[in-house]
Amino acid sequence: MSTSSADRIVAELRLVLDDAAPGSRLPSTRDLSARYGVGPVTVQKAVRTLVGLGLVESRPGSGNFVLGARPPKPLEFGWQTSALRSAGGRVPTLSASLRERSVDAIGLHAGFPTRELLPERLVRSALARAARGDAAITHAPAAGSPELRAWFATELASFTPTGIVPVSARDVVVVPGTQSGLGSIFRAIAGPGRSVVMESPTYWGAILSARQAGVDIVPVASDAEGPVPDDLARALAESGARVVYGQPTFANPTGAVWSPARRERVLSTVREFGAFLVEDDWARDFGIEDAPVPIAAYDDSGHVVYVRSLSKSVSPAIRVGAVIARGPVRERLLADRSAESLYVSGVLQSAALDVVLQPAWRTHLRALRGRLRERRDLLVSSIERLVPEAVVERVPAGGLNLWVRLPQHVDSEVLAAACEREGVLVAAGTEWFPTDPSGPYLRLGYAGPDPARYADAAEVIGACVREQLV
Repeated sequence: MSTSSADRIVAELRLVLDDAAPGSRLPSTRDLSARYGVGPVTVQKAVRTLVGLGLVESRPGSGNFVLGARPPKPLEFGWQTSALRSAGGRVPTLSASLRERSVDAIGLHAGFPTRELLPERLVRSALARAARGDAAITHAPAAGSPELRAWFATELASFTPTGIVPVSARDVVVVPGTQSGLGSIFRAIAGPGRSVVMESPTYWGAILSARQAGVDIVPVASDAEGPVPDDLARALAESGARVVYGQPTFANPTGAVWSPARRERVLSTVREFGAFLVEDDWARDFGIEDAPVPIAAYDDSGHVVYVRSLSKSVSPAIRVGAVIARGPVRERLLADRSAESLYVSGVLQSAALDVVLQPAWRTHLRALRGRLRERRDLLVSSIERLVPEAVVERVPAGGLNLWVRLPQHVDSEVLAAACEREGVLVAAGTEWFPTDPSGPYLRLGYAGPDPARYADAAEVIGACVREQLV
């Protein structure tokens, strides 16, 4: 039997079939054998190929017949509507922060710093060393490597004033990125059907994690100094919530920093209600000005659950962070982490520790301040000059974002779509509000690529804003 002969027959018959009427009969095997000068086995092989392609129907005892063009059966997902009914409410779509950027687009949407703001040489060397070590072929402890846990603990303990017992390595649970850690916190401390208090607006990932955990979000008002204490107390009293989520330092998306007095009031209120404060210190390494002391440094009774990330500052490819908690809550968090992922990759832990222990790490962070300042100021000036209809509500002292207030009658989601059509990616502010937005906003990142194109991006944003105002 000749495969090449069968393929030739298939190719020629496909040309014939294109013009043949549906239901018409193909020549018999004997006729095809004579036409192509091959044996019947070769013809039968070709016919089987045509049957497999859906072009021919073989009817035993009757012959082979041409099939009409049949559109593919549409995929049917209706069954999933019923199967997913227990998810509890609408699940948000992929955040604008995670959208991929085309080569030519100007990206102001991303929540991660571009590669030139990362310690790339340190990261590559650390990963190479980690791959040669035991971490490449062994599993890590459930709570994380002792050395990395000690580093996280030492970092927080360095801020602790005299008279307060500092945290130790045994209080640390290493997590595969703090987004994963937030999921554990909301599941293990709050739990389905319970409430979590959050500022509004706040980090979209915290909103998503809380909703996925089946937790009800109770928003509280904020002013220039942080959460309004009376509103926080009211929310805790009315909801029965025992978890408060906040970003006291360089908040995403607003860039806000809680004042020292407000930090003390919030901690006092949390203690009064027997609650936990989840302090998300994601931007600790992105201070343009000096970052305030973490609230967790003043916690002497286990009320603060401290969240610290390295993924953004070391490398987005090294998903490593930590949750620091004291008392029984730490064991509950560790149990949840073990149930979800067993342990964090030892290679990534080893590489992260290698980077932060290098003297060049501190040198990198010092240089990063100036580079972030330049980018921030360039984007602020571009928006103020080319989008006069918008207001930069706060020039942040750290972090990665600007929070821009739009004119009242502008739809931020429509604006984001219009900008994308013009090659500029921005993030509509709606996804940072756990309830109804207080107004139209954009979140613009100044740590992305191509800062020389910020003015071009601002021109596009301004033109799209004015289109809506006509």
